[in-house]
Amino acid sequence: MVLDCMNSTWISSQGKYIDEFEDKVADYTGAAYAVAVSNGTVAIHLAMLALGIGPGDEVITTNFTYVASSNAILYVGATPIFADIDKNTWNLDPQRVAEKITKKSKAILYTNIYGTPAEYTLLRKLADDNGLFLIEDAAESFGATYEGKMSGTLGDLSTFSFFGNKTITTGEGGMVLTHDADIAAKLKKLKNQGNSESVRYYHDILGYNYRMTNIQAALGVAQIGKINQILQLKNAIQQRYMQALGSKLRFQRVPVHATSSYWMCSLLLNTAQEKEKVREVLSKSSIETRPFFTPIDELPFYTSVKDCPVSKEISSLGMNLPSYPDLCQEDQERIIEIILETIE
Repeated sequence: MVLDCMNSTWISSQGKYIDEFEDKVADYTGAAYAVAVSNGTVAIHLAMLALGIGPGDEVITTNFTYVASSNAILYVGATPIFADIDKNTWNLDPQRVAEKITKKSKAILYTNIYGTPAEYTLLRKLADDNGLFLIEDAAESFGATYEGKMSGTLGDLSTFSFFGNKTITTGEGGMVLTHDADIAAKLKKLKNQGNSESVRYYHDILGYNYRMTNIQAALGVAQIGKINQILQLKNAIQQRYMQALGSKLRFQRVPVHATSSYWMCSLLLNTAQEKEKVREVLSKSSIETRPFFTPIDELPFYTSVKDCPVSKEISSLGMNLPSYPDLCQEDQERIIEIILETIE
């Protein structure tokens, strides 16, 4: 597909694979419209713009995720309001969200952390009862489900990332999904420099160059054809880790009415010192791990909060284990053996 794209000479932001990738993602998820963009961060930025979120508005969001989602709130001049997470799922705690709603609240932005869906039904009710938009950051949860509905369809707008480490990848890339035709049209206009629908090279609103290339889309088309195989491999890796380590260490809990994409195989050590020791021993064996996200309020350009103790505890204890789909069972067993020897 990529070779066909190259031979066609349509390698930039126009070409058949962009439409095909959008259609395949929409078909897979059940979304009415899917708009391909240049990366996952701009997908959230465009979602904010399309919903008219801006200065004076507050967006309630998680303190425990990758910084890109909160940055997008700042991009439009709105204020991120951090709510704490559930100690078991590590996703936004709806009760904590409810406590943060004010007259300035405009939206709830939630992340399906490490591929596990947040409690959508409760968040949806909070949004509806208070006249708020619900935005789903599904960057990490492609292929996950909640009550039989696909991740990527569980918000007024939902966003994906197709960065190189995501479940399916276009190298860089993202997508915004919606059920609203008018919003989809606005997204397409915003991502394309605000170009007029009727006059070429005439721009009637401020827009952005947030377009995906045809080459990236060709990669995406090839990737989505393998999505079920990728999800099965990821699930098998997760289950082996949990079976071997679950009696000694804590794993993320998936709601009973949901399925996870297991984007990352993540676990909590008993102490921060134990976590660092395990990471060091694995590193000496040339096994890479990653720490959990730093709570966003601890970054220098955000306002510190004192009422998100769970996110801070989870961040201090957590680490991500190797979980790429081609991880062979022999290598995984070696990782498990080293961890058990280190913590005992």
